[in-house]
Amino acid sequence: MSAITTHVLDTARGQPASGVPVVLAVRADSGEWREITRGSTDKDGRARLASTHTARGTYRVVFDTAAYFRAWNIEGFYPEVEVMFEIRDPAQDYHVPLLLSPYGYSTYRGT
Repeated sequence: MSAITTHVLDTARGQPASGVPVVLAVRADSGEWREITRGSTDKDGRARLASTHTARGTYRVVFDTAAYFRAWNIEGFYPEVEVMFEIRDPAQDYHVPLLLSPYGYSTYRGT
């Protein structure tokens, strides 16, 4: 059984981004998105999104960056970051990190 995890780092502050609301969804055959779970990043900027429900398919993680920036009284440009990815091998773990700043972000497949 694989896991889907994330880690959000605030590169402008040089710290983990705690309290970022996160939603994990999977795309159904109909094309509609079905929410699997929601939560928020912990004090280390990490969230375990799924340890079940990980079958082959297209998934997305949506980060509510507006809520995070509001909590720090920071004006950000991207109110939400959506990262879509495919699970081809359900036996593997999938780590989807987000490097975040008020005016930019990047992501990659982590380990």
